[in-house]
Amino acid sequence: MQPADTRLLALPEARWAAVSTAAFLLALPLQLLGATAWLWGPLYAAAYLAGGWEPALEGLRALRGKTLDVDLLMIVAALGAASIGQVMDGALLIVIFATSGAMEALATARTEDSVRGLLGLAPPTATRLRPMSGAEGEREETVAAGALAVGDVILVRPGERVGADGRVLDGASDIDQATITGEPLPVPKAVGDEVFAGTLNGTGALRVRVERDPSDTVIARVVALVEEASRTKAPTQLFVERIEHRYALGMVAATVLVFAVPLAFGADLTGALLRAMTFMIVASPCAVVLATMPPLLSAIANAGRHGVLIKSAVVMERLGQTDRIAYDKTGTLTEGTPHLTKILPEPGFSENELLSLAASAEHRSEHPLARAIVAAAQDLPHENAHGHPLANALQEAYDFRSAPGCGVTATVAGREVAVGSPERLGEGAAVPDTDGTAVVVRVDGVRAGWLLLADRIRPGAPAAVTALNRLTTAPPALLTGDNPRAAHAVAERTGIPSDGVRAGLLPHEKAEAVRDLGGRLLFLGDGVNDAPALAAAHTGIAMGRAGSDLALETADAVLVHDDLTAVPKAVALSRRARRLVVQNLCLAGAFIGVLVVWDLAGHLPLPLGVAGHEGSTILVGLNGLRLLRESAWRE
Repeated sequence: MQPADTRLLALPEARWAAVSTAAFLLALPLQLLGATAWLWGPLYAAAYLAGGWEPALEGLRALRGKTLDVDLLMIVAALGAASIGQVMDGALLIVIFATSGAMEALATARTEDSVRGLLGLAPPTATRLRPMSGAEGEREETVAAGALAVGDVILVRPGERVGADGRVLDGASDIDQATITGEPLPVPKAVGDEVFAGTLNGTGALRVRVERDPSDTVIARVVALVEEASRTKAPTQLFVERIEHRYALGMVAATVLVFAVPLAFGADLTGALLRAMTFMIVASPCAVVLATMPPLLSAIANAGRHGVLIKSAVVMERLGQTDRIAYDKTGTLTEGTPHLTKILPEPGFSENELLSLAASAEHRSEHPLARAIVAAAQDLPHENAHGHPLANALQEAYDFRSAPGCGVTATVAGREVAVGSPERLGEGAAVPDTDGTAVVVRVDGVRAGWLLLADRIRPGAPAAVTALNRLTTAPPALLTGDNPRAAHAVAERTGIPSDGVRAGLLPHEKAEAVRDLGGRLLFLGDGVNDAPALAAAHTGIAMGRAGSDLALETADAVLVHDDLTAVPKAVALSRRARRLVVQNLCLAGAFIGVLVVWDLAGHLPLPLGVAGHEGSTILVGLNGLRLLRESAWRE
């Protein structure tokens, strides 16, 4: 995927907007310093042409379809301003609308990139097994994954991605399916278990019967949900478009009347034209545009300095409307990686000795649980059975063997050590009570103790949940693909009520849960499996460090440092921005109303009209910039 700045420059809308802005910024100081018009005039003309040709063309096409949109209205207003000498006003309008179009094009391109990235998770080919005619055994053939049919049998070798949704016919392995379910640990798979396309196989080989058509796999449905959400316009957007159309029609009609009525009663052409152009200037929505954008953009800049990237002004406005929160578990409320939480040795073994033996046996394993055990052993001092300190917690291990779904065995200090699944090592009935995963350690065939591992709660998560609860009216929810026991444990430790927990959810089920919860819901997630829920939510926020590419692209905002305590501050900042927007709209509306009435009912001198128009624009803009202050984030 291209870097954001490279992708932005690749968009023609962005290049034209950049040229228009550059020409405007060069012309403005020349004009203000009193330079001759031959210097700044061509620069303003370049700003008009570069930023205005495309919206003008689109506006004319819409006009041919009997629709008058605000883009064409702004071009007409800009040209009208230029025709009576207010060249800078018109150029500013052009620059604002050209920049807005560039940002919209960038958002569309990023969404398309994210969907293509998700499709890349599924392998392009699969190994299909065919019975050999006239002989026993099966013949392997490499086929396109999209050509598989329900009932086909495929072979998934160690380290390969699963080519289709199906069920295991033969073999055992651990499969990393975090992209689908969000589970932090690989899941043991044996005969009869379901597997998903795009998930990563561990160290065992599997024969899988295909049970879903390639177009109907879980990952294909994730793609479809994201694409559908990208095509859907929010109700606010539809409302704004309706208002823009009506305003455009009203302003054009009013300008024609202001020009035509005096002419009909004998006014001179120049005077009627001057009044009509004055009306177009004072009725121009510059102040209305600035009433909305500076507060929202200032809030976006302030949030960005504190690690919250808000993708658009629309998102910043929506964020403040949040009335309910839903959280993903793994990687969002938790860190997403297992950690050793407790050591339970049997009589005759110390905690340090048990951990040392287990870590030494697991040292060659790549399993996440093994890495957590080894990391814990390296961080703690250790001693042997005789109480003598060990120079290194990891002792030499021999005869290492790994059985997928079972665990590992090795010879450590002359003793046979087995570490793995309690059920697979015959200790299922004695598993201690735990919210995470229990691993049994056997030494010379006898149970030596237990190692309990769990995903840690992310620092600041309980405080963030509490703060967000104060800002919302409905209780929070926890939506996860993990098991109910782990989900309820995390909910209890973070302050989420148990009746708000929904566990064992696949991606499309998470999205359905978001819709069922309803309201203006803010969803926080991090994985590919969270993308449909992020898209379905009123507002979606993704974890920046732990988040998948698709989650980052689909979400409306990103927590750069994965600091959940920044979320309630961002919501509060958005609400202050929305209050400033309302203030500015009232102020802008009052100025425009007074100037328009003055122009229609009396005689508004053009210099005074321009001063009032520009004065209201500056006042509204300065009021909106208040949220750039550092204190606005802490309030």
